[in-house]
Amino acid sequence: MRADIVVVGGGITGISTALHAAERGAAVRVLEAEEPGWGASGRNGGQVNPGLKADPDTVERDFGPELGGRMNQLAGGAPAFVFDLVARHAIRCEARQNGTLRASITAKQAAATLRLAEQLARRGAPVQYLDAPAVEAATGTKRYRAALLDRRGGDLNPLSYVRGLVRAAHGAGAVVHGGSRVTRLARSGDDWRVETGRGAVRAARVVLATNGYTDGLWPSLRRTVVPLFGAIAASAVLPEAAARLVMPGRSVLYESGAITVYYRVDAHQRLLIGGRGPMREVSDAAAIDHLLTYAQTLWPVLAGTAWTHVWGGRLAMTRDHYPHVHEPAPGVLACLGYNGRGVALASALGAAIARRLIAPGEPFEMPLTRMQPIALHALWPVAVKAAILRGRMADFVGV
Repeated sequence: MRADIVVVGGGITGISTALHAAERGAAVRVLEAEEPGWGASGRNGGQVNPGLKADPDTVERDFGPELGGRMNQLAGGAPAFVFDLVARHAIRCEARQNGTLRASITAKQAAATLRLAEQLARRGAPVQYLDAPAVEAATGTKRYRAALLDRRGGDLNPLSYVRGLVRAAHGAGAVVHGGSRVTRLARSGDDWRVETGRGAVRAARVVLATNGYTDGLWPSLRRTVVPLFGAIAASAVLPEAAARLVMPGRSVLYESGAITVYYRVDAHQRLLIGGRGPMREVSDAAAIDHLLTYAQTLWPVLAGTAWTHVWGGRLAMTRDHYPHVHEPAPGVLACLGYNGRGVALASALGAAIARRLIAPGEPFEMPLTRMQPIALHALWPVAVKAAILRGRMADFVGV
């Protein structure tokens, strides 16, 4: 087959790229090894959170006011971008823009949260700093000293969202192939030949959108990120009494500690809680008993609650905690490393990548960086376990 653009990977990045490139008139083929949304794009906690990992002032210090400002604008506006996509394409995915809470346990974290609130307010973001009583009223737990409420955030059902994006991409003329693992990528004259076990596509431009499932298709790309496993559990539908006490404001929440725990109450009154699990994908509650115990610590009313669903996906962390966009060869773009913020960021970056491919002269919202493989990458499972242990100790002692 021939196409203008071939996208490798059918997660949020790849499908958003395909949708927006097709809307600009490009002939797009997506090649997905499993099915769209099979990876962490469909198997995450469903939080639609604004911003990058770093504070806005840090971003602009690292990349300068012009590029850093574009990065902050893209990331801060990413939830609105998602909710607009949902509305525009009538995607049924239980989307709610009820806000994001960044919660602080220690005094040091609370001070950092206050600084972030000031930076965002200075940029006109709809944020509010909450003291301990206000956080308790919003969450139903006494656990936190403070929190930042960012009204730009919200939640959705991530797998339904990806499937809705696929339908929208099909409607725009893109073609998405499941069960089509790419086995080889090579130059063929002025084009790239992208091969699978059942056929090949020739195209002038290729997007590598494989994130935590990146393999050896492009030399060294896999070694630029560290794959981590997120794990999420969902409770049975909460009784009305418990549903009124647990997260009554229905914002989503993530903790600002070194080892993040995050949770929300979904549209069906189930509590979804997630965090770091074992270094594998999980399907049983016993594998993440620490999260379920923690939920009961937050809300004793949950004693005896059944946990009916457990899942997880593999995400990608970068050494500097920024998403990475690489242009390793003419006509090839790779985008990966969302550091746990992929639902909103990947959606917005997919549109930016489509613009970059079709109108390369327009300003791009992220730096194009050189691939830098991580030293001793083969030892990442050991390094991750050590980092998680250090992070939990740091959170325990409050540093």
